Amino acid sequence: MMIPNLHYKELETSYLFTRIAEKTAAYLAAHPGQRLLHLGIGDVSLPLCGAVIRALHVAVDDQADYRDRGIVLSPEEVFVSSGASDELGDLLDLFDRSNTALVLEPAYPAYVDANVMAGRTLRRLSAGRESGFLPMPDKGVCADLIYLCSPNNPTGAVFDRPGLQRWVDFANENGSILLFDAAYEAFVQAPGIPRSIFELEGARTCAIEICSLSKTAGFTGTRLGYTVIPGELNRCGMNLREMWVRNRTTKTNGVSYILQRGAAAVFTPEGQEQIQASLSVYRKNARVLMGALDSLGIWYCGGRNAPYLWLACPDGMDSWTFFDCLLTEIQVVGTPGVGFGAEGEGYFRLSSFGDPADTEEAARRLVTLFTGRSAT
Repeated sequence: MMIPNLHYKELETSYLFTRIAEKTAAYLAAHPGQRLLHLGIGDVSLPLCGAVIRALHVAVDDQADYRDRGIVLSPEEVFVSSGASDELGDLLDLFDRSNTALVLEPAYPAYVDANVMAGRTLRRLSAGRESGFLPMPDKGVCADLIYLCSPNNPTGAVFDRPGLQRWVDFANENGSILLFDAAYEAFVQAPGIPRSIFELEGARTCAIEICSLSKTAGFTGTRLGYTVIPGELNRCGMNLREMWVRNRTTKTNGVSYILQRGAAAVFTPEGQEQIQASLSVYRKNARVLMGALDSLGIWYCGGRNAPYLWLACPDGMDSWTFFDCLLTEIQVVGTPGVGFGAEGEGYFRLSSFGDPADTEEAARRLVTLFTGRSAT
């Protein structure tokens, strides 16, 4: 059974600044309208100086060049973060090192590396072409922590509702925790495809969701995301949401106010309209690449509801040979599939995040290079 990090039980029952905030809130509730003079917590009261403000405006201008699902959550269950990559590593603090972790390979390398760094036993479940790179739970490969990413990086494969429900049911039956990476959820357009694990029945007792604005709203260099830990997530008499509150209030002072205000704008009607315009560019890029691969008869998955295309290397080439071929023959750079684990050998990842003109030219060169050659 999945064991939380029991060292959290050794902590004092209330963290200093959390307790101060609780007591202050209780006082204000009993004395409405009372003005408090805050001389306790070491937070500055004067505004940023002019030079810093001007520099921040320049940074915002630089970043501008990157271009109701029926889920009920309480504010206490949503944690603002500095991005999905940070959270994927930091969340492991919640779990004992004796727990085993399962990755569906090919996998985003950070899933593997973070657990290796923690000294945790790692198990792998092959996600092969026969399943469309969407394997189902295997009772012979059980684990305490299970990484799921949908839409997937690197394969672009997307779980449908029945498939994702099987993983939720499996986790609840085995007491496992799903670490659901939803960094690319904004690319889902097809009806019936879940964008959040919490659209599934039973997910609130077995899942943590990690989201990012990097690909959704161009926050790659700005760094902001959010993590959802439901209040019902308990193991061994310990509540994981409460544990994460303690972890964050101990290890970080949070994301800057300026970045949070920028992120809030993403969720306004105006912001949503603008990011959809950017996402439509990437979706068109994906269609251009899909058209090239279709014309060549090259097998691939992804591209639909996802920003990545995962293709079988033509002519029986291995991943790095295909990389060298594209680089030297047509000056196109992609990502060798073997870089995502042994199961990625013989496959290759193309991204739709490039410049539209560059994407169209790359597709044209790809078709020219492989027209008339064997497809895989």
